[in-house]
Amino acid sequence: MKASKLIFLGLLLYSTVYNPLRAQNPDISIFRAINNRHSPATDKFFTFQSNSVKPLYIATPTGILGYGIISGNRKAEDIGTIMAVAGLLNFGLTYSAKIIINRKRPYERLDNVHLPAGKEGTKSFPSGHTSSAFTLATMMALNYPQWYVVVPAFTWAGLAAYSRMALGVHYPSDVLAGAIIGTGVGLLMHHYRHSIIRQKNRAFH
Repeated sequence: MKASKLIFLGLLLYSTVYNPLRAQNPDISIFRAINNRHSPATDKFFTFQSNSVKPLYIATPTGILGYGIISGNRKAEDIGTIMAVAGLLNFGLTYSAKIIINRKRPYERLDNVHLPAGKEGTKSFPSGHTSSAFTLATMMALNYPQWYVVVPAFTWAGLAAYSRMALGVHYPSDVLAGAIIGTGVGLLMHHYRHSIIRQKNRAFH
């Protein structure tokens, strides 16, 4: 499947999975099964896991790019550039979809939702934390394909995705769409990496 198809497949989940009029919707059932299982320890763990996404999403490409520039390591500079472009593209796609689809958060529709980390200010579909985590994990895996990079990267991304349901702020379909969008963006940017680098070199070298 082409990367571009993966990106838009997430948007189709809205019409195929989500139906707020069905009380036994699988999306709601799975959400309840995850959100209802909690303890003080899991609340702390998943809050920490969720909160790690934004700092790592910004710091990783910035750090790699900065290292490449300072040390004169052209490969690291190129990887940091591609990761930064992927991050910007994912941000644009994810938040555009949130505005267009305008889906309410689980706690806005359902009763007795466990919210240990509080409410969010944006719309629900797709999950921005999940798309960000999978964009970063995919880019790391493609540029550093050693198992000791790939396995931790996707384990972290998977836990970040799960945490969004455990914290009561996303449905499973939000998370699945975020994972598809993030992975698709990573694959797409890797495919066009040479074109991106050529444009960067023309502009700055």
